[in-house]
Amino acid sequence: MGTLALNADERVESVEFNEEFLVVGLKDGRRISVPMEWYPRLARASAQQLANWQVCGGGYGIHWPELDEDLSTEGLLRGAPAPDKSLTTDAG
Repeated sequence: MGTLALNADERVESVEFNEEFLVVGLKDGRRISVPMEWYPRLARASAQQLANWQVCGGGYGIHWPELDEDLSTEGLLRGAPAPDKSLTTDAG
């Protein structure tokens, strides 16, 4: 019952894209697939920009330097889309 949890490794192994989905492969063999529309910066990026990613955060994150975008495997597993910046206003 608890052996699966002992073997879980949520570090990033691979990152793939298609027109609809971001797919992140984890070291333990799982694949997380989320809609690209959840991440507007990624959805608007070129294929070259998307291909320029780096593992960060001790293996638990993905960073796109050209896009200033960071995602964590924790957030992806939770199903957390990027915050909607249009809902925030400056009280300045």
